[in-house]
Amino acid sequence: MIIVLLGPPGAGKGTQASKISETLSIPHIATGDIFREAVKKGTELGRKAKEYMERGELVPDEIVNGIVKERISEPDCSNGFILDGYPRTLNQAKALDEMLAEMNRKIDIVLNISVSEDNVVKRLSNRRVCKRCGAIYHLITNPPKREGMCDKCGGELYQREDDREEVIRNRLSVYRKQTEPIIKYYEEKALLIDIDGNREIEEVWDQIKRAIEGRR
Repeated sequence: MIIVLLGPPGAGKGTQASKISETLSIPHIATGDIFREAVKKGTELGRKAKEYMERGELVPDEIVNGIVKERISEPDCSNGFILDGYPRTLNQAKALDEMLAEMNRKIDIVLNISVSEDNVVKRLSNRRVCKRCGAIYHLITNPPKREGMCDKCGGELYQREDDREEVIRNRLSVYRKQTEPIIKYYEEKALLIDIDGNREIEEVWDQIKRAIEGRR
């Protein structure tokens, strides 16, 4: 089964993708991870992507598409995969259809996890990370035992720059502009299913399970 996962930052895509991956025994392909892997392996596309990333520029679509194509052509994707963080633009969505058509494959379902802006801000702005070991806490749902201190190593907890409210709201604005055309594109293909991401993790998972069962 081939699944595309859409949703704003803080929607819980990673958590749900892990559950889907485990249940269906298919790889979870997060674009950030495959970029880092391509750079680490020193592939031709990885080297090109690195040049843009080091300059702080967006990696062009043709390089992104090429890296994704390399990854989904690997043997562990033969029974399907979950794409998380791709496609981000309408051009990427069309390119994905073309590369899948070359493989005689197609997307089975697009899950759009919708979360209110205030909920996203609440989730992300309360996140804290340990400077020493990288452990992640949440001041509301998973607070440290001692304020500002990591339970695991005693390191100092800090708030990442991109977890500040004004940055989060800007990221959400960019996300909406980017994905509105993609959502419309998949709606017109009758592939899109909206998932209410404002609920508890298990309730969101129940919606996803039902959606997937309906397409199998």
